[in-house]
Amino acid sequence: MQARGPLMIEHRLIERMINKIQDMAAQGEQTREIDPLFIDIAVDFIRTYADRTHHGKEEDILFRELKNKELSDVDRKVMDELIAEHIFGRSTTKALVEANVLYRNGDASALGDVVRCLNTLVEFYPKHIAKEDKVFFPASRAYFSEAEDQAMLAEFLDFDQKMIHEKYTSVVAELEK
Repeated sequence: MQARGPLMIEHRLIERMINKIQDMAAQGEQTREIDPLFIDIAVDFIRTYADRTHHGKEEDILFRELKNKELSDVDRKVMDELIAEHIFGRSTTKALVEANVLYRNGDASALGDVVRCLNTLVEFYPKHIAKEDKVFFPASRAYFSEAEDQAMLAEFLDFDQKMIHEKYTSVVAELEK
């Protein structure tokens, strides 16, 4: 398997969650109410799986290695766009959390912000994933030897093994505050 393989597999799970988020946004628009617990679950998925685990491998490993390569101007521009898009996803998720807190605490007017954030994520992720799968990953593969690619793949696996401990160390630390 090439290093991009696990990243593309992760994209398929993210797409499945985005479909559920789209369903919840549509339901919120129709019924004028939303389940705050679903939002908590969606945020946890986005923050832990899509951002920290998936984007973490991209930023902390793939992009780090690519920064040591002489990328074409086009490839460097796309990598910079992807990094900016990761930041956009984080800020949208943060806004979703803030709106959900208000909504959960009885501010019915925050429902519009919750639904807007959900729809923004639904709009954002498929385009971001397509750019990575169809443009950036194939282009970036050309910068690595087979040995370098396999070393990244091994580092991805090591990264994944540490994630569960990072996640739940953070959960306990938050509860201890």
